[in-house]
Amino acid sequence: MNDLLQLKGQFQHNRAPQPGPVELPSGGVVTSDKLRSLANDLRVMEGYWSERSVPFDPLISVYYKTVVAKSNRIHRLLSGTKSAASSVVGAKFGGEERSPRHVITHCVDVNTIDRTIELLERCAEVLESDYDGSMDRDKLKNFNKTGLRRSIKDLTKTAFAQCMRDACYVDRFGVEDKPEAIDDVAVVTLYDTGYADDVIGFMHDLGFAVTSDRVLGNAVRLGKDEYTRLVDQYPYLVSMVVKDLSEVEPEVFRVDGQGVMTIPEPTNEPIIGVIDTAFDNRVYFSEWVDVPESDFVLPEEAVDPQDRFHGTAVTSLIVDGPRINPALDDGCGRFRVRHFCVAKAGRFSSFAVMRSIRGIVRENRDIKVWNLSLGSPVGVSRNFVSPEAAILDELQTEFDDIVFVVAGTNKQNANSPEKIGAPADSINSLVVNATGFDGTIASYSRRGPILEFFKKPDVCCVGGEIGKGMHVCTPTGESWRPGTSYAAPWIARKMAYLMQVMNLPREVAKALIIDSAAGWDFEDDPYMGYGRVPQRISDILGSSNDEIKFVLTGSSEDYETYHYGIPVPISKGGHPYVARATMCYFPKCDRRQGVDYTSTEMDLHFGRINDKGRIQALNKNPQGEPGEYTYEGEARKFYRKWDNVKHIGEILKDNVRARKAYSTGMWGIKIRTTERSDAEKAGRGMNFGVVVTLKEINGVNRIDDFIQQCSLRGWIVTRIDIESRIDIYNAAEVDIEFDD
Repeated sequence: MNDLLQLKGQFQHNRAPQPGPVELPSGGVVTSDKLRSLANDLRVMEGYWSERSVPFDPLISVYYKTVVAKSNRIHRLLSGTKSAASSVVGAKFGGEERSPRHVITHCVDVNTIDRTIELLERCAEVLESDYDGSMDRDKLKNFNKTGLRRSIKDLTKTAFAQCMRDACYVDRFGVEDKPEAIDDVAVVTLYDTGYADDVIGFMHDLGFAVTSDRVLGNAVRLGKDEYTRLVDQYPYLVSMVVKDLSEVEPEVFRVDGQGVMTIPEPTNEPIIGVIDTAFDNRVYFSEWVDVPESDFVLPEEAVDPQDRFHGTAVTSLIVDGPRINPALDDGCGRFRVRHFCVAKAGRFSSFAVMRSIRGIVRENRDIKVWNLSLGSPVGVSRNFVSPEAAILDELQTEFDDIVFVVAGTNKQNANSPEKIGAPADSINSLVVNATGFDGTIASYSRRGPILEFFKKPDVCCVGGEIGKGMHVCTPTGESWRPGTSYAAPWIARKMAYLMQVMNLPREVAKALIIDSAAGWDFEDDPYMGYGRVPQRISDILGSSNDEIKFVLTGSSEDYETYHYGIPVPISKGGHPYVARATMCYFPKCDRRQGVDYTSTEMDLHFGRINDKGRIQALNKNPQGEPGEYTYEGEARKFYRKWDNVKHIGEILKDNVRARKAYSTGMWGIKIRTTERSDAEKAGRGMNFGVVVTLKEINGVNRIDDFIQQCSLRGWIVTRIDIESRIDIYNAAEVDIEFDD
């Protein structure tokens, strides 16, 4: 088996090219009637808002014809003293699930609406007088050369062209004032109308007495009657709403028995944080578990005996899973646990739990990997990430060295929601679904995607099946229980091993796990994510003798981050390999933006460098290339645009041939970084981790040749040897005493 290699070199950076003239898409046509229809929509909106006399600027929703890229959203329309992009307060999908359309909501003042109406009317007049009532792609190209044929008050060449482009992609303007009816306690997020995060003050102004314990970020917890009143009085303010309800994995699968086990005392093993129901300190491994006091955990007097089963079972797998389940030995050894009780058995307030999690993580900064096996029975929304998931994502960007491993949630019966439940819709977390012991997806597992395009769950591993559950330890002895709750700890163990024992950055650790799951036969599956993670940690860290597997790390400092000098060995004038690459990063997220949740996109290009000095991407990714255009829906579906995991994988076939080696003989990697907001630059300095695997199609081991060539080209190459890394970890954890 070959070692995993770590390559360190100097990435180069390029600025984004200057945008060219405004163009219409192929087949795009804008008529004067369309412009006047849009102007009339806005007049109706002005009337709608004048009747309500609200103490904030109007909310106007833009209904697009399809899913639109950032560059094709309105720029001139609804722009006032600030850009149209700066007034966006929410984004969702309308239309059928198979053909979604963007609905993007802006908060703009009346003067901006008036100016937009005037612009639309003036442009309509120009179309009728100078262009036979319509503008197409060719006409606009000619217009960009000649400009307006006559001077028109308050209308410039640029404003006219941008208005044409904006109107081409917009279907209509309207208002979203029909929120979901919820007959229960609700967690509500309001459109940001300028209350500057003072949610409590804003709610008070609306007549709702809200205290700080009912606010989490921009979400507010409202009782049934309060939510009904809000919808009656201010339906247009409701951006998102979900039931405040979560639950522990069902205990109906439990089969308990008796058994006596012993365990050695802990030493310097890594610590994993478990956030769950209570832990029972009478079990045989209690010395391995720390249950600290905290203002954010349930008090002991609030805990009942039944509250200790789920949390104890989950923790037993993290501490001693391989010994309890010898057939699932992962080679990671044992782990210590710091256990936090935030929930009771059965149903509980997910709102309260997430408030606790935020405090717990901030108080325990030494913990790098957190296991969360709690989840909601309610399927996630099509149009927004849950408040629970948003908190996890926020914490993973606030702290650049932690990761959450989250259970994919269970179906309880045939009528249960198919879509995963919160917080398994967390983008930055590693979300785990369950398989049976035979490797097939468990009957109770729920599916993704989320927000139409984002792949969740990420991976799957054994969680047991009904009738053949996972062997765990509970307060009453040994037990066999199936559930995604018992799949997640196995991945948490691997993440902790990679990050704390192998000392790999979280971006690389996550990429290694996802890449290992995808393998050479990846098929898109809404239940499996990228696939089953190999059982043994050695299969994640190493590779077969005919493979070269290496990792790269870096940070995005500009539009393009690249290195075109990876010397992949050549044989008989070609590159005899199939290849795959996986990249992970942890972007900032904004729940208020709905389906446009992630703030930063990193687009991965990997492949040979051709004779023109460009990358021949493995997946033929055309995004950003000169003269190329990709529709937003296709980019999200095929190239995972705006997703924080990028996987490029080739299928290993029997008849595969060597690739042509170009004159340089080099391969390269290029990452293009795009921001939701041009002003925010949220991705500047953001870390990424990439795993690359090259499989020699003739079975030849070329790793030594690769190392030698990399060293000659200035790369620092390190073999990640498991035994050596363990020795280093153990030495670092030894307490040193100095003589007086």
